[in-house]
Amino acid sequence: MLETLNQLDQELLLFLNSLHSPFFDSLMYLISGKLVWGLFYLSIIVHIYKTYGWRNCIYLVIAIALVITCCDQMASGILKPTFQRFRPSRSPELADLVHIVNGYRGGKYGFASSHAANVFGLATFCSLLFRKRYISIFLFSWAVVVSYSRIYLGVHYPGDIIVGTIIGLLFGYAIYKSLPLFKFLKLDKPSLQRNWKWDLTTWGSLSILGMILIAIFK
Repeated sequence: MLETLNQLDQELLLFLNSLHSPFFDSLMYLISGKLVWGLFYLSIIVHIYKTYGWRNCIYLVIAIALVITCCDQMASGILKPTFQRFRPSRSPELADLVHIVNGYRGGKYGFASSHAANVFGLATFCSLLFRKRYISIFLFSWAVVVSYSRIYLGVHYPGDIIVGTIIGLLFGYAIYKSLPLFKFLKLDKPSLQRNWKWDLTTWGSLSILGMILIAIFK
């Protein structure tokens, strides 16, 4: 059973990784980065402030940091050293078959994907926090694209992404649900500035547009 799943994982990885072009090489390499999303992450903090006020904002940003820390430690601190599954880009069987972008191969082990865990943890927590359908759609679409970029770059199997996604969903949900335990948080009384026009979806879209333009003209 495990051999069959592993074979399917490898075949799906090689198929998805083979769908490449110079434009998508540049775009996916950018999307997979962290610093390029700086304005987007900052806009999330501003959106929290606009929605819940500065006092709640401080505690909620700490909660987000806790979500990401838990997700990252579960994926990179526990699962990767425990299972020691080589990344496709590091696997003796697949390293020569995988399309590599800009020489990037990642670390030695890849199960589970900390990128997927972190972005889905953030998406889950913030979706529950803001309770707006269009924000949830944007956040989860963003998480899917970032996670897919890891497969495109050949540094994660689809199975790594699936397990990372589950980790993110669980921690994002669990930590959000624990917020009522902290009586100083007043999440039932959002600010009147909730319909802020330049919200996180705007900055996230501008970030993606900027990356597309860079990939086109690079």
